[in-house]
Amino acid sequence: MEALAGIILEEDALFSLEDLCRTCALPAEELLQMVDEGIIEPLDYQQTTTQWQFAGESVVRVRTVIHLQQDLGVNLAGAALAVELLDEIKVLRHNLKPIQQILMDVKE
Repeated sequence: MEALAGIILEEDALFSLEDLCRTCALPAEELLQMVDEGIIEPLDYQQTTTQWQFAGESVVRVRTVIHLQQDLGVNLAGAALAVELLDEIKVLRHNLKPIQQILMDVKE
């Protein structure tokens, strides 16, 4: 039996660039490349990189990119596109829920 490890993220959690590096086990240069690709975004670009804050969702996005790169050999631009499409799927599924509920009510 394999033990699983994870991090519980609160929706309003904030991470500095250093925190994100530590949490995702990546050097700052790689995270800055992800910022350049639009994968993650600091909450305020006007701040210096040492003062940047990232939403907790950035951890999920970075880890998704890591898995895409390691497991599927996807380059950073491809991973950016994949993450964007995954976000779109999430939005579409969220928007579909009320319609599904209406259909379920009609069937009853």
